[in-house]
Amino acid sequence: MITGNGSGLVSTMLREYGSLTRAALKEYLPEREPRRYLYDLLNDYPQRGGKMMRPGLCIATARMFGAPIEHAIRTAVAIELLHNALLIHDDIEDGSEQRRGAPTLHLLHGVPLALNAGDMLSMMSLRPLLDNRAVIGDDLALRIIEETERMARECAEGQSMELGWRHYNATEIGDGEYLEMVLKKTCWLATIFPIRVGAIIGSRGTADLEALLRFGFFLGAAFQIQDDLLNLVGDERYGKERDGDLWEGKRTLMLIQVFRQSTDDERERLGAALVGPRSTRSPSEVQWMRSIFEKYDASAYARKIAQELAGAALHEFSLISAGLPASRDKSFLEQMAIWVIERN
Repeated sequence: MITGNGSGLVSTMLREYGSLTRAALKEYLPEREPRRYLYDLLNDYPQRGGKMMRPGLCIATARMFGAPIEHAIRTAVAIELLHNALLIHDDIEDGSEQRRGAPTLHLLHGVPLALNAGDMLSMMSLRPLLDNRAVIGDDLALRIIEETERMARECAEGQSMELGWRHYNATEIGDGEYLEMVLKKTCWLATIFPIRVGAIIGSRGTADLEALLRFGFFLGAAFQIQDDLLNLVGDERYGKERDGDLWEGKRTLMLIQVFRQSTDDERERLGAALVGPRSTRSPSEVQWMRSIFEKYDASAYARKIAQELAGAALHEFSLISAGLPASRDKSFLEQMAIWVIERN
């Protein structure tokens, strides 16, 4: 079992690298017209805060491999722009009502304007990647753009799996299928891509990207399962909507475990409760789903898997970093494996 305090250094460096990224982000989010219908919307989600994990991983990995912050900051900005673009789109697709403790963009401004803002942020994320050419050279800048294209494809495939399961009300999903979806939908953007592009920058393209893929997968999957667990609790301080995944009918590791453990009658009722979009579910149905999760202690099962994945991430990181000198960034990346499952 993973134990220890991974929060101190990680939280400090996320704030530090997050502040640097936000400052650089202002260059790419201009204050111009039409402000009310577009540019104010582009600034909304980035201004709400967030953990800034993705840019933090990018910068820390680049520095661990020997690059200065200046070489990684534009890539970190691109990652944050794209992350916020996909949050807007995800919220529309999921019918979500809250994001970072406030109403989602499409509830504030309507789906058409929110969708357009998400599209714009996606396109704007290319600009800092092109600006990389003046800092790290054409070859490395092109490699990062190639990594971006792969990440976008993997992420879209994973999102389609999750949306398809909900649309067709899939009830026979295994742990392996869930982890494949998480690998694509969550891990590529949240951990694998930031770590790999950071390593490309820091090592000047010599790092073993396959080893970094494994580390990023284990780290990102543990992060996602912890996110699913936190969703059952909900906390306004962190922008978590209690039971949001149940309202939206998301297929989590806990739901998969409940389908395995429940009786035939319970499975039939659970499947019926998951049919249709969020608006079709009642508070009593969501409360019943919570009770069945508790009956079969699904959270304990998911927590155990997250612990195992975090342990695997620590092992992979020990192999990746064995030949690198001790540094604050190296310690940060190692402690991320503890932080992702301890955060609340």
